Amino acid sequence: MTEMGHGRLTEEERREIAAEIAGSEYPRAAASDALKIVQRHRGWVGGEIVEVAAMLGMAPAELESVATWYSLIFREPVGRHVILICDSVSCWITGYRALLDHLTGRLGIGLGGTTADARFTLLPVACLGACEQAPAMMVDEDLHGDLTPEKIDAILEQYP
Repeated sequence: MTEMGHGRLTEEERREIAAEIAGSEYPRAAASDALKIVQRHRGWVGGEIVEVAAMLGMAPAELESVATWYSLIFREPVGRHVILICDSVSCWITGYRALLDHLTGRLGIGLGGTTADARFTLLPVACLGACEQAPAMMVDEDLHGDLTPEKIDAILEQYP
């Protein structure tokens, strides 16, 4: 993930988005994939949404509604690592609250916050689909289950 000036797509981003559009039945069908491409390169989707919308033949407001609906498209800068803590019923029953308190205390941020060093952003998620491993969280693309405070501490050390 590179940090760039937001607003203009790079040639590489344009090529990747064009490939998604070419593989779709119609350009708008590639909307969420196009947003994911920008986010993979930049960490979040900023002013580039205007240029992406033009490539898809959409109004920027239409693409903004896609970005807003899809909870894993970040519209503000996030940390190098995004922690998604599951707050489903299964996770609540198996200790979500104590683990959330441990995480917020350890990181010094609340839900929706980013650490001062921009290392972590902590977000709630309705369900990770890992009820058999509850309580669970994801860090970036990695699922971690059967959490305890000690296990959380060890997991956080894996993400510089």
